[in-house]
Amino acid sequence: MANVKDYSVEEKLSALVGLQKVESKIDEIQILKGELPMEVSDLEDEIQGLHSRQVRIEEEINGIQEFINQKKNMIKEAEALIKKYEKQSENVKNSREFEAINKEIEMQQLEIKLAEKHIRDANEEIAEKVVVLDKAKKNIATKEGVLSTKKGELEKIIATNEKEEKALNKQASEAREKVEERLLLSYDRIRKNYRNGLGVVPVERDACGGCFNAIPPQRQSEIRQRKKIIVCENCGRILVDRDLFDSVEVK
Repeated sequence: MANVKDYSVEEKLSALVGLQKVESKIDEIQILKGELPMEVSDLEDEIQGLHSRQVRIEEEINGIQEFINQKKNMIKEAEALIKKYEKQSENVKNSREFEAINKEIEMQQLEIKLAEKHIRDANEEIAEKVVVLDKAKKNIATKEGVLSTKKGELEKIIATNEKEEKALNKQASEAREKVEERLLLSYDRIRKNYRNGLGVVPVERDACGGCFNAIPPQRQSEIRQRKKIIVCENCGRILVDRDLFDSVEVK
């Protein structure tokens, strides 16, 4: 920071007025952007969440498909065992062996029926998840379309105002160099307290240009003298006379 003690109160006030005017112009550019930066950020987060959900559903479908394949393999193994037992039944020596083989065949047939039921249930579950997955994909496509539009709008505003915004930011930095840190902190705090971002205002019709509270004549005289920093007793904004305010020009 520059050696602020080299600047008079009037110079500091002029710097503050210049800073206010510059930052008001920057505020206007931000207003042009509106809620777009936040909307773009929110959409990006939402789309990321939707992609994560899509991946999760796809993994679930793959898991169910793997389960189905396992059951199909079990059916093939059971069918092979049934053929094996049927062949063995041709060479049984007594009814006891025949009954034992029949029980094995019945067991494998039950395994097949149970596996087929599991496959049917799993296919139904896949069908339900495919519907959800399709909806998720369509939702992603819709959101990405909206995001693309909003990004385009934001980029257009940024591109249109980028040069001016850079110049204004440079002017703001230069103006800040002429104001002591304590005064800057006060100015920034005041700006944050009000939606219009006005921390420095002129006296208008014998009143504060920010809150319109009446300023006594003696106080107005002190403001015109520019010998000390004077703030509005009602809103806390820094007050300057109209001539000083109008004399500071911002390109």
